Amino acid sequence: MTRKSLKSGTFLIFGWLCAAAGAGQEKSISLNLNDCIAMAMRHNLGVAVEVLNPAAGAEAVALAKEKFMPVFAFSHERSSEHQAVFSWFDASDQVDQSYSISTAALRQALPTGGALSAEFSTSKYDTTERALTINPSYRSSLRFEFKQPLLRDFGPQAARSEIIIARNSLDMMNKGLDKALQDTVYRVEEGYWNLVLGVEDLKIKQSSLRLAQDLLERNRKAAKAGTLASVNVLNAETQVAAREADILKAEAAVRNAEDELKLVINLPAENKEADVLRIAPREEIALAKTDVSLDEAMAIALQHRPDLEALRIGVRAGEFDVSLARNQSLPGLDFSASLWSPGVSGTRLIYPPSDPFGDPIDRIPGGRADSLKDVFGFKFVNVSLGVSLDVPLGNLLSRAAYARARVGLEQRGLEVKRLEQEIQTRVRIALRDVGMNFERIQTLKRASELARKQLEAEEEKLKAGYSTSYFVLQYQSELSLQRSQELAAMIEYRMALAGLSRELGTSLAERNIRVGETPGK
Repeated sequence: MTRKSLKSGTFLIFGWLCAAAGAGQEKSISLNLNDCIAMAMRHNLGVAVEVLNPAAGAEAVALAKEKFMPVFAFSHERSSEHQAVFSWFDASDQVDQSYSISTAALRQALPTGGALSAEFSTSKYDTTERALTINPSYRSSLRFEFKQPLLRDFGPQAARSEIIIARNSLDMMNKGLDKALQDTVYRVEEGYWNLVLGVEDLKIKQSSLRLAQDLLERNRKAAKAGTLASVNVLNAETQVAAREADILKAEAAVRNAEDELKLVINLPAENKEADVLRIAPREEIALAKTDVSLDEAMAIALQHRPDLEALRIGVRAGEFDVSLARNQSLPGLDFSASLWSPGVSGTRLIYPPSDPFGDPIDRIPGGRADSLKDVFGFKFVNVSLGVSLDVPLGNLLSRAAYARARVGLEQRGLEVKRLEQEIQTRVRIALRDVGMNFERIQTLKRASELARKQLEAEEEKLKAGYSTSYFVLQYQSELSLQRSQELAAMIEYRMALAGLSRELGTSLAERNIRVGETPGK
């Protein structure tokens, strides 16, 4: 061996050792399909975005419900004024006034569309102005008011319109979340089975390479012994090189499938070493036959598809919009009633009969408590009743809103029918794919078994001297091809089952996934 070839060989050995050391340092994680789905439910960013929609919708419902929460209001006002005197009987050239008022009110919206309120107010007025009989004076009042629409805005639906709209929106968001979760489950299954396909196909190609290498080794020995033509060695070397190239392609496919699966399940959120972590799938490719009739599948899909349920909720929302628009096109007829109890008190000023504009000769004290006593004792009860009618001369806008709501309802009904037709077609195709792939697996299994027997027979012929390595290599390639096709059919069958579950809308129920829960927990 020359120095140059020795040096080259040394570098090759060193490179191989480094590669082996790097491979030995690779870490792997063994996952089954449920593990991957659980990770996706916890960490998939698309799922995280969709989960926030119902959360925001629930807050919108809570906000709409606040309309029927009692509202308490309180205000206090105090003012002081100083004015010039324009009256000849005021002794001074300035009049001072002070006024203060405090008001507390409680208002409550009613489910019938009306409103009930209670208001209490008390005030004090004090002035230096002369010729007043009560100074300072205290005025208090307790008032109850009731207002009720009789046509427009009447009834629970009109009163609770914001709540009903928010709830319909929340229901649609929940169905949208279910649809997003089902799509994510399908993406996880697709990524997982693609990885299984890549890993198992790589094993098939590695097995095929070993067969070719074994034959190449035998051919080299026979050619060296002079019992075999060198062309057979060349054929075997060609096949070994081609199968090595196939392995490189299969290894790249495994890596790509791993990256796709890591993206769907967001493995970096679960493991900080996700970039260098290898995934070792351990799920068996179950081939249990699914027996579901077309009629059963149609009934299940029409009942459980979340996107269809969302459209049906939209129809229900459209019916409410029509009802509300019809109500808003009515004239306004409102009934109102009020009851209030006033009270007045203060310091009474007694003037001499001969000089009513002079200084008071006596004072009879009185305070705020006297006015409050009159108020809460209902000494002076006042009642008022009223009806108001509001008839717009041109209600073009309300009629246009009603017409638009009816058109919107019709559109939503057509969308439901369109989706029902699409679902029926998709379910029929999905069932056909399941059945076809199951039968295809059985056929390809037989083809693989026959290819294996053909290879064994050809190898026996080669040993007996009745065949050549060329034909053995061809049968090896045929066996590898048949095994790859059988594997692909098995994966396609599993994906067909996953697709059928998605079309039926049963992906979440089959895996016991509920919003707010993680499968397997």
